[in-house]
Amino acid sequence: MKGYRIAFIRHGMTQANLDGRYIGTTDLPLCREGADQLYEKIEKYDYPSVQKVYTSPLKRCKQTISILQPNRLVAEMPELREMDFGKFENKTADELMNDPDYEQFIKGGLDNPPPDGESTRDVINRCYEALNIIISDMMYEGLTNVAVCTHGGLIMNMLAGFGVPKRKPMDYACDFGEGFEVMVTASMWQRSNAFEVIGTYPPKYEEMPDYTVEDYYTE
Repeated sequence: MKGYRIAFIRHGMTQANLDGRYIGTTDLPLCREGADQLYEKIEKYDYPSVQKVYTSPLKRCKQTISILQPNRLVAEMPELREMDFGKFENKTADELMNDPDYEQFIKGGLDNPPPDGESTRDVINRCYEALNIIISDMMYEGLTNVAVCTHGGLIMNMLAGFGVPKRKPMDYACDFGEGFEVMVTASMWQRSNAFEVIGTYPPKYEEMPDYTVEDYYTE
């Protein structure tokens, strides 16, 4: 059965990441430290080349791809943009500490958005739309090996929501310029809206936890 590989890559670091700020819709570039870190990772790890890259339209993602996967065919997708943090945008946890809206937000939940922002359910729905577009495009164009450059929260939600084996979102937290690789088959996606998580990206040859595909159907 034909398989389709997708590497999910988190963008490089911005100044807001260094400052610990909630940055969703704000279109920040990579900071100098962020770009330097990506170049160091190219020297340290083998980033397998891909046929096409699907990316968030925000600068931090597009600049990451220009470093990690230069001269590749790139498609910008608004569905891959970061979560909209509403009134919390550009603020740190310390600045929000005594805000009752923030205290409610950090309790978590699918339908607990920040004021004027997106809920986790909204983000997951966008992730599903993005995955459908990407997988359909791969099949139509005959692509078997692509990358998706997006944001840490989206990667965690996509892999926790649709990945096999099933894990919690925080299990898919990844460093800047890194992520996970998945294998998609048409039958598994059409039947279960699921794909198999096969390892880290770039490959580090670490052992994954001992789960099986069967766990997905029994948990």
